[in-house]
Amino acid sequence: MTDHGMKLENLHPDLPLVQNALALSHNYARRLIRPGDTVIDATCGNGGDTEFLAGLVGPDGLVIGFDIQAEAIARTTDRLAKAGLLERCQLHVASHDRMTALVSTQVRAVLFNLGYLPRGNHAIGTQAKTTLPALAQALARLTAGGAVLICLYYGGDSGFDEYQAVLAYIRTLPVRQFSVQKIEMANATNCAPIFICCEKLKD
Repeated sequence: MTDHGMKLENLHPDLPLVQNALALSHNYARRLIRPGDTVIDATCGNGGDTEFLAGLVGPDGLVIGFDIQAEAIARTTDRLAKAGLLERCQLHVASHDRMTALVSTQVRAVLFNLGYLPRGNHAIGTQAKTTLPALAQALARLTAGGAVLICLYYGGDSGFDEYQAVLAYIRTLPVRQFSVQKIEMANATNCAPIFICCEKLKD
């Protein structure tokens, strides 16, 4: 048995053993999030993660979403409405570093999908100057046993500054309060995204 009484054979055995960062973030979220939880999508983008989270929290849960681009929030709103999930979501056209100002409750999980908006302007993307404060605020909002899940894109349009800053930041987290894991492809020919999980051990 695993956490929350889940059997190993129920953890999507049809999926490949080695998975990319996005698949890993979703699998961790499935194990972590329970119906009725409050969670945050720190980077809504086109709404894929927001819709996924809304399915996990159920009708009694809440997904709070952030994106600096009105276009992204509009796409996310449309996607959620078509899926019949909009009522369980609260969306903000705002930077994720405004989390403390806009979220008053503790949360079970926070997802960050760093980079730029797919099919959007590649000149507009997440940056270390707002991502690091947002990560600190997300970790402070977690309940014990909750986690921040990060897909960290880098190279090309995304550059390396944010990548280096995030990796440096997670190394500073106190080991008695957080358990931090980083998973990356060892034989990728390009800059494959990195998956990071920061689990809060205690308040």
